[in-house]
Amino acid sequence: MNVFLWILQVFVAVIFTMSGLVKIVQPREMLIPKYPWMRDYSPASVRFISVLEVLGAIGLVVPAATGIAPVLTPVAGTGLAIMMAGAMALHIRRGEPSGLPVTGVLFVLAVLVAWGRFGPYSG
Repeated sequence: MNVFLWILQVFVAVIFTMSGLVKIVQPREMLIPKYPWMRDYSPASVRFISVLEVLGAIGLVVPAATGIAPVLTPVAGTGLAIMMAGAMALHIRRGEPSGLPVTGVLFVLAVLVAWGRFGPYSG
């Protein structure tokens, strides 16, 4: 199970890193067609969300890999799960059912990492 959790952590970290970096690097106006929810948020808010995604991705891998404060790994998983729960609520509120599958899967994967690293496989 430990190997599975490592694979999962890296996979989820890569997804959040790519998502966050795209939103950090590209102008908001170019992203609005792909992410319509951005119309309702300021560029600073979008940037903040993006930075949280990248920091969460780093937190999924680096603490456990280095052995320095490994408790931050499940904390990062929990934080990303909370973000995805908020994203699901946003998509429901905006009437965007197409946004739910991806955010739902990422929510479940982040919860699985948090559960595994907080609990039975925390080492």
